[in-house]
Amino acid sequence: MKIDDTKLAGVKILSPARYGDHRGFFSETWNRRTLEAAGLVYDFIQDNHSLSHEVGTVRGLHFQAPPHAQAKLVRCGRGCLFDVAVDIRRGSPTFGRWVGEELSFENGKQLLIPAGFLHGFVTRQPDTEIIYKCSDYYSPECDGAVRFDDPDI
Repeated sequence: MKIDDTKLAGVKILSPARYGDHRGFFSETWNRRTLEAAGLVYDFIQDNHSLSHEVGTVRGLHFQAPPHAQAKLVRCGRGCLFDVAVDIRRGSPTFGRWVGEELSFENGKQLLIPAGFLHGFVTRQPDTEIIYKCSDYYSPECDGAVRFDDPDI
């Protein structure tokens, strides 16, 4: 697995290896030992799967506040999306800055987003599926959102 830094500390782009043949491919999308060896220690406890039928569907920007803040590992199971993480960690030198990456079924890339970030995406193909791991359970009392077009971002 290839792991690349982004301009935001802690946000990583993961590119799992794909092994293909005439039948298709195999890819290991998550391996705790591999990521721990790279210094990325997460205890993911919930997987979510979402389908958006229309191109241009915007979801987010969402976050979950402490004590139930969530780290996420995001990938695209079908189609294509532009995925975004926005730093909302108070005191962070990159507070309010964002990074985005195209995630698609074809490129197999994943975005690793630590707790303390907004997360959202826009679909670029019809019937796009997003699949993501979370480090804490959904907690409605800690749930929050910021408009994707907020002028302060």
